[in-house]
Amino acid sequence: MTGAERAQAPIIQNLVQLYTHDFSEFWGGTARGDLNAQGLFPAYPLDEYWSQERWAALLIWCDRALAGFCLINDRTHSGLSAQRNLAEFFVLRKYRGRAVGRRAAENVFSRHPGLWEVAVARKNAHAREFWRKTITRSAQCSQFQELDLQDERWNGPIFRFEWGN
Repeated sequence: MTGAERAQAPIIQNLVQLYTHDFSEFWGGTARGDLNAQGLFPAYPLDEYWSQERWAALLIWCDRALAGFCLINDRTHSGLSAQRNLAEFFVLRKYRGRAVGRRAAENVFSRHPGLWEVAVARKNAHAREFWRKTITRSAQCSQFQELDLQDERWNGPIFRFEWGN
């Protein structure tokens, strides 16, 4: 895992295309996830990840190959305070099931110990199980709490936990 520089924003935008494609299966019957005239999903707003103090863009690597990305910020979905929020997390399908995501997540949490929040879209059952296992099976995790929100802020489970303190 490496921190992404602003000059690497196009790399993250390319990965966002794959990430959004994966998510588009949950958006059937809505305008969300539609392609533009060039055949692309909308770009992700990344500028704040290099201008806000507690925000970061990271690239995930596996055996020197680019395997995904991670965005962290301090905006929670629950409305409760937390030091960090896992805004987006994506691992290429090729690397899923090989502990690449788990190791990357543990690396991110360990780089920034403290109170975290991870929100998962309700329809993304696989991600819900991944996060529940990744977070709760670590000795670094304490004060684990799982909320279930269904309102204008979020629709799905939210994991709140203390990491490494």
